[in-house]
Amino acid sequence: MPLKGYGVLAARAVDRRREGSRDTPHYQIHLTDNAGTHYRAAVNVESQQAPSELLYLADDDFRHPVTELLPPAGSGWTALVSQAGKASLDFIRGNLFDPAAMRMLPPDVEGADNDLADLLDHYVQRAIADPTAAVYVFGQRFGPEKNIPDKVFGFRPGNGVHDIHMNQGNSGRFHSDNGVWQDGALFVHLPAENRWIAIFLAFQSQAWHTADQTGHPLDTAPLRSGDRDEPLRIMAALVHPSGPAPEAVTVLNVSPTPVDLQGWRLTDLNQHTLPLPAGTLQPGGTLTVPGGNGFHLDNQGGTITLVNPDGIKVHGVAYTAREGAREGRTITF
Repeated sequence: MPLKGYGVLAARAVDRRREGSRDTPHYQIHLTDNAGTHYRAAVNVESQQAPSELLYLADDDFRHPVTELLPPAGSGWTALVSQAGKASLDFIRGNLFDPAAMRMLPPDVEGADNDLADLLDHYVQRAIADPTAAVYVFGQRFGPEKNIPDKVFGFRPGNGVHDIHMNQGNSGRFHSDNGVWQDGALFVHLPAENRWIAIFLAFQSQAWHTADQTGHPLDTAPLRSGDRDEPLRIMAALVHPSGPAPEAVTVLNVSPTPVDLQGWRLTDLNQHTLPLPAGTLQPGGTLTVPGGNGFHLDNQGGTITLVNPDGIKVHGVAYTAREGAREGRTITF
């Protein structure tokens, strides 16, 4: 079954601890909210299932409509509904990043800037040093543990967030943790720079194509988006048309062969679908598909996903409210 207590912690980082080489090493972060409540964020840096190295992606200039849905900075723990259109995260359906861009890092080895703990330390230390920096931790709540001190930082009661990583596509003993719109991540907002930093983590054993209702892996699908050559990509979108012109999405055939469009479709943020018109798209050719059939590109930010005839996501993009507000301008991806 899905995680029991999924949500996001909005707080300020005040300390951190590297655990080094242990059976299940974590990078530990001590945070406090505006009410003075203490929390610990336990970030996995090594997998209990082989291969042990985690996949990571750190986006130093993260732009996505989900940042506009988050609770106020320092507001503490907020439970989230695991569904599209909310502040919850889904690495596959939310178009947060390109999974093919993720890289492996060992958990903690000698030397500087060469392991996952070093990467996390770089961003967390920056957040600790900046009193205006807001940290958002997505994952599963643990505690409060009445009359029990936190096992790492010693504050009472023990309280915090774990499962700060992808929480779907699991097999074996972690199969029961699967669910959609319940992935964990670490965001840092730097108000002085009007910039977001996002860190995403996943286990190599996890599948990147999962069932839309359960988050269980689809055995017939490839491991990760980008692990194979996909013929079609979303190239552009007219989100805020001028006058009576319809919203539209432009698709490009990047392959060297013609593509039969039968069964291909687009989906919006709220999972409304728009079939591509029947026909063949030639190599290098583009197709602009007008909106309709309930498919809608919200001016306040949204996502667009391209799905092949097998029901597998092959490409996804996102745009912000700032981009969507520009009337008559086509957004390119």
